[in-house]
Parts: sequence; structure tokens; C-alpha cells
Amino acid sequence: MTAPLTFPLEDSILIFGLAMTVFLVVPLVLGRYRLPGIIGVIVVGAAIGPNGIGVLERGETIVLLGEVGIVYLMFVAGLEINLAQFIAYKDRSVVFGLLSFVVPQAVGMIVGVYALGLTLGAAALFAAIFASHTLLAYPIVSRLGITKTESVTATIGGTIVTDTLALLVLAVVIAAETGEIGPAFWLSMAAKLAAFFAGVWLLVPRLGEWFFRTVDQESYYEFLFVMVVLFGCAFLAELAGVEYIVGAFLAGLVLNRLIPESGPLMNRIEFVGNALFIPFFLLSVGMLVDVRVLTEGLETLTITVAFVIPLLATKYAAAWLTARLYGYSHAEAMTMFGLSLGQAAAALAIVLIGYQEELFGEAMLNAVVLMILVVSVISPAVVDRYGRAVVRASERLEYDPRTAPRRIMVPFSRDSEYRDRLLDLALLVRDPEDDQPLYTLSVAQPGERAEADVAAIEAALEETEAYTAGAEVAVEPQARVEANVASGIVRAALENRITTLVIGWDGARRDQRVFGHVIDQVLIRTKQQVLVGRVRHPLNTTDEVVVVLPAGIDRNEGFYETVHTVEWLADQLGAPIRAVVVDDDSAQFERLFELVEPDVPATFERAADWSEVTTRLREEVDESSLVVPLSARRGTMGWQSPLRTLPTTVAQSTDANFVVIYPAVGDRGDDRQFLQFR
Repeated sequence: MTAPLTFPLEDSILIFGLAMTVFLVVPLVLGRYRLPGIIGVIVVGAAIGPNGIGVLERGETIVLLGEVGIVYLMFVAGLEINLAQFIAYKDRSVVFGLLSFVVPQAVGMIVGVYALGLTLGAAALFAAIFASHTLLAYPIVSRLGITKTESVTATIGGTIVTDTLALLVLAVVIAAETGEIGPAFWLSMAAKLAAFFAGVWLLVPRLGEWFFRTVDQESYYEFLFVMVVLFGCAFLAELAGVEYIVGAFLAGLVLNRLIPESGPLMNRIEFVGNALFIPFFLLSVGMLVDVRVLTEGLETLTITVAFVIPLLATKYAAAWLTARLYGYSHAEAMTMFGLSLGQAAAALAIVLIGYQEELFGEAMLNAVVLMILVVSVISPAVVDRYGRAVVRASERLEYDPRTAPRRIMVPFSRDSEYRDRLLDLALLVRDPEDDQPLYTLSVAQPGERAEADVAAIEAALEETEAYTAGAEVAVEPQARVEANVASGIVRAALENRITTLVIGWDGARRDQRVFGHVIDQVLIRTKQQVLVGRVRHPLNTTDEVVVVLPAGIDRNEGFYETVHTVEWLADQLGAPIRAVVVDDDSAQFERLFELVEPDVPATFERAADWSEVTTRLREEVDESSLVVPLSARRGTMGWQSPLRTLPTTVAQSTDANFVVIYPAVGDRGDDRQFLQFR
């Protein structure tokens, strides 16, 4: 007999099902009214939680999943940061982080002492509560695609500075209250933090490179490895005396380069977070809210006002000062302000510990929860409004009048050993905003076995569909029967209006030919941009892109499109560019690269001749590099005789991955649309 339905719900299946219903329905309903879905999840959490109608209890399961959610949120934030930009503009993260902490901390201590009558230690904790911030509205900037905008990167990076300082205030105040503060306390704290940051930053990337190079199992092992690193770093952060969210963010930063943004692994990470863990965090925050405290007297309301007004004023001041200092627009400043308004994990940790140490009363605890509700509504709304303005401004600034879609085709044989590596390269080169499928092609030759060969090819192409499905990229597989394989590739490229061909090469030397009969014929008979790659190692372990630039290649018709491809590839890999200019003006190439987006850190050096290039490849390039020589078709601008043997030279000089890029020519080579006017 079925037990009667009682509240709060106790059936675990029913609880989980109800949560999934909330995560599904609420964002869809609010989306119809152009409201951020995360507001709805928080508000519904308050309504159905123990302080609302009591449908759900904030039990151990909700608390656990909520904590996992905030850890996951900070981890994804670290993963999605443009790491090269973060390092190049780290001063901006530090400046915003310091301003976002110092201004609220100073104002909060004054309010705490003179307006609320708190002791100096309690006032310091009161200020630290809203000096910290939680990236509640991060899912919005992620959805809008502005996580790599410089101002947003500075805000996300500043979070780690702000929260670390706020949590250090907590540690110092509690130590002072218990009489443990002294030289030993400071030395211990400094040593633990230094060991934690240095250990994670130095060891985890090496462990990740080893894992991705050596473990060739089902893809879910990669996901499990990432989860082990995430929660391991979060635990180590707590051992070092800081909150686990600091460890989660640092884990995202150190794994950033190893997890390409457009790859299947990143898609799995974001899917699990957006569908499960992060919504549970938002639901958990909402269930803390008790609006009934407003009826219990003026003390809670007074403290809430003392939280909210300084919070709004000081966070806006920090964003405004940073924007003025670095020339950010009003929309960017307001997006920074909205992101830094969010309060949850650090604020709750500080007030709960302060309450346990009897520095705060119950009214302070209720006021913090109420403050979290207020800013949980304001923060996403501000970020959504002004984040859209940032997107619109970015679209106006970019000169990109492409009239035809950019389409990528990957031809390969059915028994290609490194098919997945070639697909990884194509996924990295592909721009998701083009919203085009990935075209794959295999060509069988006519004869008695043609039908069997086509069947085998179709089976192999189905495997490619399964592989790219992990990255949520549609595939258009094609099997052809042609007496001449090169003709089949050329005809397919023409019929499907392909703009870029990605072809694999085994690296074997062939007399009188650049690559071999098929690839050479494709180069002769096509006008599209062509990438010919020997990719043997995981591309996500790349730590440097070495670009070889022959003299005169900048006069090739498709040069700027190729530069865009190189910079896009480096940006996706999170790796800087080291360009080697052969017997030409390196400063001129540096200026030309600066004209093309995206903006990737790059250094330029000159090599006197091709023998010097060969020496550098042999002595300075290892398996962690990606070598990208630019070449030219015979008879086009930039062609010179050493280019005929360039692929073989590179193959014999290094074991690193390499991709030779041939710019588009003729009517495919008008690439002025890739120029950005700055």
C-alpha cells in the first residue's frame, strides 16, 4: 500500500524528480519574459523550502549537492577564462580584486562599529561578509558568450583575490578571538598557502599532460580524471586554510589549457554542471531564505539595510574605478558590478562561523540570508541587461562581412589510425558561431569490392558522428565511389561549398612530391584553405604554437584568413604563438598579426635561412609544441622552392604535431573580412 504524501517530502526519488522539474520548467517560463532563469530557481527554492510552504527540507542531500554546485561553478569559471588573456592582464584582476575587497571592507568596518555598535573583530567579519562575492550570475555571461571579454576576465580573476582576502580576515579574527594569533600563526598560514598554490600550479598541469598523453580509454575516464583533480584541489584548499571554492577555481585555471573550449570533454563538463550541480546550488541558496524575519522586528531589517546599501555602493565604486583606470565602457563596468554583487558561499561561511563563535547574533544570520535573496535577484538582472549591451557593442566593433558560411571538411581513409586526432583539429579550427556542421568524407574506388568498401566507409563515418556528438557538433558524412580519390575530394568540396579542408598526412617522404599523389592533386585543383596535418599526440597538451613564416607569404591572397586560423587555433588551445620569420622583416609580420582577431600573445623572431629553422625545430621543439608552417601553392604569391620539401623537413626535424597551412587563392582568397580595425 502506498504511503500517504506528507510534507516535507521524504521520498528521495520524489525529491530528486521535483528538483529536476524546477530546473526544467522555471528557466523556460522566465525565458519567455526575458528574465534570467537562475532568479527563478532561487525564488522557487525559497518558496518550497523549509522557510516557505515546506515542500522540501534543506537536508544533507540538498546541502551536499549545493556545495558541489558552488565548487563546480567556480571550477567552470576557471576553465572558461581566456588563460593567455588572464595572464597578460593579471594586473587588472589583481586591481579589481583589491578594490572590490578594500573599499567594501573599509566602509563595512565603519558601518559595523559606528552604526551597529559591533566590536572591532565583529565589524571586520561584518565587512568581510559583503567584501567577498560569489559568481551567482556567471551562467549568464557564459550563455552570452562574453566570458573571454577582458573586463569579465578581470572580474572572474578578481574573485579569487577578493574571496581569499575575505576568508583570511575570517581566519585572523577567529585566531585573535581564541588567542592563537602570533608569529607562529602568520608563519603557518603563509607556509600553507604558499605550498598549496605552488603545489597545485606546478604539479597538476604535469599530471594532466601525463594522463592525457598516456591514457587512451573511453572518454568518461577523462571526465573522471578532471573530477578527481577538481575535488582534490578543493580539499587541499581547505587544508591550507582557505575555502574550497578557491581550490576549485585554481583547478580550473591549471586545467584550462588541457581542456579545449570546443572539445567533447568541455561539453561534458558544462553539461553536467548546467543540468545538475549548479542548479542544485541555486536551489540550496534559495532554501536558506526566510522572508518571515521581516515581521520579527526592526533589528533584522536594519542589519539587512546595513548590508545591502554599502554592498551596492562599494561594489559599484570598485567596478567604476577599475573601468575608469582601464578604459572599459559603461556596459562593461555595470557587468563587472553585477557579477561582483552576488553573495553566497563565502558570505555564508563567514557569518556561520561568526555565529558559532558568538560574535554575531541570530538577527545577523537572518540578515545575511535576506541579503543573499536581494542580491540574488539584482545581480543576474544587472548582468543580463548590461551583458547584452557588451555583446551588441562587440558586434558593432567587429568588421566581419562574410557573405558565405565557413565550412570545414575532413577527408580520410576508412582505416585512418589517427582519425580522432584529425577530428580534434577540425573541431578546434571550427568557429561554433558559424553554426555549420562538420563535413567528413571517404572515397572508395570502383571495382568488385566497391560495395563492401562503401559499407565499411559508412560504418567508419558513423564512428566519427558518435565522436563529434560529444562536442554537440553535427556531422554531414559522405561516402563516394571515384576512380581518382583526389577528384572525389575536390568534387565534394565544390558541391558542399567547403571553405577549409583538413587532411591527415603520415609524414613519409616521397620523391618528387610534397605529400603524395592524392594530397598534391587536391592542392593543385582546389582554391580553398587547406590544412595538412600530422597529428600524433593529444592537441590539448599543446603549450606553444610555433609558426613558421616564409618570406613573402604575407603577399598571398589568403594570408589574413590563414593568420586568423592560426590565432583562433592558438586561442582554443590556450597556447602562445612563437613565430619564426624566415629571411624577412619580423616586425612587419608582427604588425600584420596584430590586425587580425583573436588577440593571442605572440613573439616574433627572425631566422636567417631554412637551415636555421631546421636547427631550431630539432633543438627547441618537443612533443608539447604544435608546429604550424605557412606555405603556398606553386605559382602563387609567396611560393619558393624550399616550400616543396618543407613538410618532409619538419617531419624529420621534430616528433611534435605539425600542421602545414595553405592559404586560399583566387575567388576564395579575398580575406579582407578577417581584418579588424583597432
